[in-house]
Amino acid sequence: MWKQKTSLSVILLLFGFGITQGLAAAEKPNIVFIMADDMGIGDLGCYNPESKIPTPNMDAVAKAGMRFHDAHTPSAVCTPTRYGVLTGRYAWRTRLKSGVCWGYSKSLILPGRETVASILKAQGYNTACIGKWHLGFQTADLTAKDFPAANTILPEDHPHAVDYFKPLSPGPNDFGFDYFYGIPASLDMDPYVFVENDRPIALPTSTVERSQHRRNNGGGFWRGGKVSPEFKHIDVLPNAANKAVQWLSAQTDDKPFFLYFPLSAPHTPWLPTEAHRGKAMAGYYGDFVNQCDAVVGQVMDALEKIGQVENTLLIVTSDNGSHWVPGDIPKYSHRANLHYRGQKADIWEGGHRVPFVARWPKTIQAGTESNQTICLTDLLMTAAELSGANVADSAGEDSFSIVRSLRGDADSQVRPSIVHHSLNGTFAVRVGDWKLIEANLGSGGFSAPRVVKPTADSPAGQLYNLKNDPGETDNLWEKHPEVVARLLAELNKTRDAGRSR
Repeated sequence: MWKQKTSLSVILLLFGFGITQGLAAAEKPNIVFIMADDMGIGDLGCYNPESKIPTPNMDAVAKAGMRFHDAHTPSAVCTPTRYGVLTGRYAWRTRLKSGVCWGYSKSLILPGRETVASILKAQGYNTACIGKWHLGFQTADLTAKDFPAANTILPEDHPHAVDYFKPLSPGPNDFGFDYFYGIPASLDMDPYVFVENDRPIALPTSTVERSQHRRNNGGGFWRGGKVSPEFKHIDVLPNAANKAVQWLSAQTDDKPFFLYFPLSAPHTPWLPTEAHRGKAMAGYYGDFVNQCDAVVGQVMDALEKIGQVENTLLIVTSDNGSHWVPGDIPKYSHRANLHYRGQKADIWEGGHRVPFVARWPKTIQAGTESNQTICLTDLLMTAAELSGANVADSAGEDSFSIVRSLRGDADSQVRPSIVHHSLNGTFAVRVGDWKLIEANLGSGGFSAPRVVKPTADSPAGQLYNLKNDPGETDNLWEKHPEVVARLLAELNKTRDAGRSR
């Protein structure tokens, strides 16, 4: 028997959304949010019976809880999704209009901005972020005339680059997290260091050459640059998993807790440990996804050991679609993004439609499914409801609670629309079954064609009915001008108003 704890526990694994105000008067739940990096909806067996990757732990979460079919990230790439998850606000409202931050980028979150962590900390929670940060450190001097664009790759000696020899503040500790352990950015971006709280565990005093692996016969690649002497890329995921288990194991009955656990995998380089090599039939990528699944299992085991299974809402998701398409590596027939068009970085569904599974035995009926349209920005309002917090109008501008959905209310759709954003800054808006893309035929990301110049006989944009055409193959822009006008008005209203909530 699991021991009872005085507060409810909620684990949000990569997909986090909230619970209604009815819970505000009850005991505050714990929240754990696990978010994989570049994991596709078709990687999980619970979404894709033909998946070439064993994912028993994530499948178990779905079997014991709820599986969402229409969950989306606010962006098709890393940094902006992370900003949206923590702030409940679309990242294109910041200085980051396209691309991602880099290892030497200054903090994208500005001082004073409320986050999921700061809201929960004010409600008495212990809070931790363990894993991939990718939101920058130290103060951004936005008044400086030479301040670079947010997506600029900075050398370490740039006047506006992060100085890793000084405290990395503001950083996670300044935005509501009591504890931080992880890496600054993606696993292929220097500097390569492990950071604990506001400083590197070891300074980046050495250098590493760019790896020469190719994605179809090895572990991907990483860029050359600065590295701390003890840093090994293959250690990042195991180290983060161990830290997460240690932190959870130290929690007591005294206070509720929030763990934000953004994994560094299966983002390139694909570096599964020996125990996971050969476990999948999708090369090193598949093995790395299998290792991510094992990390989810470690967290599940830790919750069981501290008696938090019954009282925990466990959500598993991803920060964007997979960087993998069927023709990418022909010898594998794995469909990481299912039948959806495109991949990571793209404005098409393959770029931002992600897995989202949630388990909470006390609340969610086992084996249930939801077709509600949700976005990862919804974590903030969900967490606020769970903790009984009041959220100011200046916070969580694009966040909506999904508690009623978690409770099985099929008519609980509260989000009027979702605005999607691609790597190059292309916008799309989703309203009901309709999706409008503000670009002429291009993907806005990695999939060709990236840029297509309009011609006299081509439509000005893209319009798809996802109910009838989930693969986005039939552009209806010219056939439904009234729908185009309605969706453009919604997109412009959301951009101009500065908020959608």
